[in-house]
Amino acid sequence: KFRHITLPMMSPVLFFQLVMGLIGSLQVFTGPFIMTGGGPNNASLFYMLYLYLNAFSFFKMGYASALAWVLFLYILALTLLVFRSSAAWVFYAGQVRGR
Repeated sequence: KFRHITLPMMSPVLFFQLVMGLIGSLQVFTGPFIMTGGGPNNASLFYMLYLYLNAFSFFKMGYASALAWVLFLYILALTLLVFRSSAAWVFYAGQVRGR
């Protein structure tokens, strides 16, 4: 029952959570900023923290803007990849398989 009924009916929710989790995981900022600020020897320097430091600590606004665009394009590419693969594993009620 679980494999053939429950899991296919939950697949749109799992798909949504996958996309939101992917985007959210690439935007980690608050925890490392508050706890360590980059940490000893940049041990917890995530991409968003690096972007923030370049923009507001080192005043390299052009470089930080370029970093933001790279992050946007990377998230866009990964999201499109997940959307393209969704046809194989996401089931919508009322949908006929193979179309």
